[in-house]
Amino acid sequence: MKKQLQHLLTKRAQLFVSIRDDMMEEAVERKRQLCEKRGAEMVRCTIHCQVVGRHVMENEARLTYLAHYQFLIKHGSKMYVEEQIEERQAYFMHGELIKDEKVSKADERMDSPRLEREMPVDERISYEYNRAKAVRYAETWWNNYNPAFPRFEVDCTNFISQCLYAGGAPMTGYPNRAKGWWCKNNNWSYSWAVANSFRWYLSGSRVGLQAVEVSSPEQLMAGDVICYDFQGDGRFDHSTIVVAKDKDGMPLVNAHTTNSRMRYWSYEDSSAYTPKIRYKFFHIIDRK
Repeated sequence: MKKQLQHLLTKRAQLFVSIRDDMMEEAVERKRQLCEKRGAEMVRCTIHCQVVGRHVMENEARLTYLAHYQFLIKHGSKMYVEEQIEERQAYFMHGELIKDEKVSKADERMDSPRLEREMPVDERISYEYNRAKAVRYAETWWNNYNPAFPRFEVDCTNFISQCLYAGGAPMTGYPNRAKGWWCKNNNWSYSWAVANSFRWYLSGSRVGLQAVEVSSPEQLMAGDVICYDFQGDGRFDHSTIVVAKDKDGMPLVNAHTTNSRMRYWSYEDSSAYTPKIRYKFFHIIDRK
């Protein structure tokens, strides 16, 4: 069964770099269109599978697996590898592959309770944000989970918070979950793990971790953060961290939930993307 599955994935990988046809699936078309829009070329795509679950009943079988995509992107004179992990399921009947599909994740629109603003105190909390360490953490853990922290099915903001903490951003507000930004003793603030709460925290924090909002993605640096409102309704769903820039100075990001590395910042190739999408661009600042 695994040999049939790998053959299917090899054929699918070829679609990303082959001549376009009318039968091309939507996910492939979105990725190709985004490359064309930014003047990039997808030189090669490889997909490897890791089986993580198997269910067999008489003549039927279902394999749950992780598809690891690696896209070699050529952008001007630069080349880099973008990576993405997708959970999928393959269905077999009498040993023959009959269906293969992406596993839909849980709704990313987690509850976002109201936050309490922290008031500045006499004792100043100073820190220097080390962008190199934040990016190193994002590169180390983009496709894995640090056992020192909790793990969520919708893990994007939890992952970004860990990256910022690795860069030296200080926790504040413990143990009030509606206050500050923290993760301690197997508990966490809403702003640590919930995308919409994190966005509002960054917009208004005056104690501990702080950021300034900038108007365009090219103003961001490695170690900065992008928040995404896919529906454009004011409730933010996703968070990423900038790890590099492309030849045009636009951000490439790492993220969790759909684990991604060096992904183009706009997420126009995502199934969650809508034309109503709104972004918030946050530049993390030092407090010395």
